[in-house]
Amino acid sequence: MSQVMREGLRPETAVQCVIEILIDSQEGLAAVGERLQDQALTRYFFAESLLRAQFIDQLETVLRQRGMRRFRENDSAAAALQRTWARIKSRFMGGDHTLLVTAEQGEDAVIEDYSKALETYLPTSIREILTAQKAHIELVHAFVKTERDRPEAGDRTARSKVPASGGISH
Repeated sequence: MSQVMREGLRPETAVQCVIEILIDSQEGLAAVGERLQDQALTRYFFAESLLRAQFIDQLETVLRQRGMRRFRENDSAAAALQRTWARIKSRFMGGDHTLLVTAEQGEDAVIEDYSKALETYLPTSIREILTAQKAHIELVHAFVKTERDRPEAGDRTARSKVPASGGISH
């Protein structure tokens, strides 16, 4: 469980926790994208991975402006274990459906950490950034869930258009 739930958490620590999960998310989205058979989904996952890097940069910029110079912690054992499990699962089990299930679980964790961070006291500028980023991640989560639930058989050309990833500007 994230350290975001600790009472009296400083805004910088809450943002740092979000950065940590975004790093995992960026890597996870790219890893899933590499293994997907559907090329449109592959492009989507790579674009989302790049957008997560932009989210990280936005948050690190805010921390730098607040005087922090070091804001990446060492990997937690739980995070490393989760990534290892996801890699093993994606190599030896299922196809796109299994990968989408794994991606959805990852997005659940990201949304949870954003929610926890937003429960803490945050300056307005940080709250606005986190709120906008979380809203985008919730859209990604909904899309991944829809794709996960789509029958693997059938006409893939008839499926809904893959939404374009877009940056959030501030």
